[in-house]
Amino acid sequence: MALLVDKHRPRTLDTLTYHTDLSDRLRSLAASGDFPHLLIYGPSGAGKKTRVSATLRALYGPGAEKIKIDSRVFQTTSNRKLEFNIVSSNYHLEITPSDVGNYDRVVVQDLLKEVAQTQQVDLSAKQRFKVVVINEADHLTRDAQAALRRTMEKYSPNLRLILLANSTSNIIAPIRSRCLLVRVAAPTEEEIAGVLARVGKKEGYKSCEPLERRIAKDSGRNLRRALLMFEAVHAQNDNVTEKTPIPPPDWEALIEVIAKEMIEERSPARILQVRAKLYDLLSHCIPATTVLKTLTFKLMPKIDDSLKADIVKWSAFYEHRIRTGSKVIFHLEAFVAKFMRIYEGHLMGMDLDFDD
Repeated sequence: MALLVDKHRPRTLDTLTYHTDLSDRLRSLAASGDFPHLLIYGPSGAGKKTRVSATLRALYGPGAEKIKIDSRVFQTTSNRKLEFNIVSSNYHLEITPSDVGNYDRVVVQDLLKEVAQTQQVDLSAKQRFKVVVINEADHLTRDAQAALRRTMEKYSPNLRLILLANSTSNIIAPIRSRCLLVRVAAPTEEEIAGVLARVGKKEGYKSCEPLERRIAKDSGRNLRRALLMFEAVHAQNDNVTEKTPIPPPDWEALIEVIAKEMIEERSPARILQVRAKLYDLLSHCIPATTVLKTLTFKLMPKIDDSLKADIVKWSAFYEHRIRTGSKVIFHLEAFVAKFMRIYEGHLMGMDLDFDD
């Protein structure tokens, strides 16, 4: 059975219920005959991919929704083989080059060149170019972005790129200057509550406006998360009221347990216990940066104000190391050990040099 977030995902620009002015602009671009490269950015859960799917339907019709998943193997200059999944239709491809880490340049160069050198096979298609959707464009390495820039210049007649990113800060200026930047802001709490009410009505759930507003607030203006929370509440309770508890996601509850364990005991044995839980999170595909960020937020209410600046500084330090390193567990565990050292020193009244 499909999740509500997939079951009720809008298929066309007309059915998107918020940011209607943005939908109008995308519809105009699709009908203009001069569709540009797009850089669509905004926070997670704002609806970027949904709008891209609706825009592709406006460009090519329902055929853009008939997708398949192919597994491709790319070979690096050092003869290393990379297995990579591609979501595609007759009119577009969707890729996430950051899945192969520092080898993303190989995927970008080989795949985009191959796509750009072939003409549109469907002679009845409304557009003569193919679209390549690149997820997590802000996680591409500089080499991959440079390769992307050359591809955009050389093959623009046969190819349009739609880049999806949470922020434009990590995308090089030459790419930004060649794209039309489209910001998709997070929906307001009122808009999220409205979406929950409409979905609940379609599913036959009992209406409870106070609960819907609580979910909208607790979701952090992330519509995807709000729908998952909404479904979980109704799955676990036959009769919901405004006081019905909203269960956190399992991974978030586990991070709360980790935060409590780090506060209660600071020892090598406890670090080993925490490491096992961190491995559990990573094995369930929770991104290391999400784990670190959530853990930091869970620790903040449990410590004195005098320590918060130090903890945030070290959290940012290890997040940078996670992004530039390869073994993320090392850096998560290092943050745990650093926190324990700082917190223990604070409790003992020791004036430790935290910069060591």
